[in-house]
Amino acid sequence: MQAPLGNFPHADPVPDVLDRLTAPVADAFRAWRGSVPAGRLLYVDTDPDLADTAVFAEHYGPGLLDASANCVVVAGKRGGETTLAACLVLSRSLVDVNGAVRRRLGARKASFAPRETATGETGMEYGGITPIGLPAAWPLLIDPAVVDSAWVLIGSGRRRGKLIVPGKALADLPGAELVEGLGTG
Repeated sequence: MQAPLGNFPHADPVPDVLDRLTAPVADAFRAWRGSVPAGRLLYVDTDPDLADTAVFAEHYGPGLLDASANCVVVAGKRGGETTLAACLVLSRSLVDVNGAVRRRLGARKASFAPRETATGETGMEYGGITPIGLPAAWPLLIDPAVVDSAWVLIGSGRRRGKLIVPGKALADLPGAELVEGLGTG
């Protein structure tokens, strides 16, 4: 099948390639109940050495800079408590950690979670974290521009491979909240 964006030689419906995903991501697809059928979400095989956004777009198509979204794990702290959450913004944007995220989490301080925390808590590889298959208790903060995109390229849980999904499918994910101003720049 042809991918709806980028220069990928082939795309597979995600339910056909669950063995290429990390366990939490594959499990999320097995339990998929979104308004967009799981078969409409696509997997494309990619070179893990090209996973960083700018290098990736240069190789697989410059239009991907406008069609990609990054999922980052953040930690909000207040008192002795830490709250983890994920944020999803278009790749041309930065996450407003000290403004929108801190306010939403009710935290005194917010920052990107350490790599070990992000990978350990999600069961995903750094550089491939995806909003699909995150821990159920986590808030998933999404910039509305992501949901408004016809198609979005996101991580697959691994550095190898990406998912191409209709933006509106992301609003159905567990814990998803649209947060105006989450992405800046």
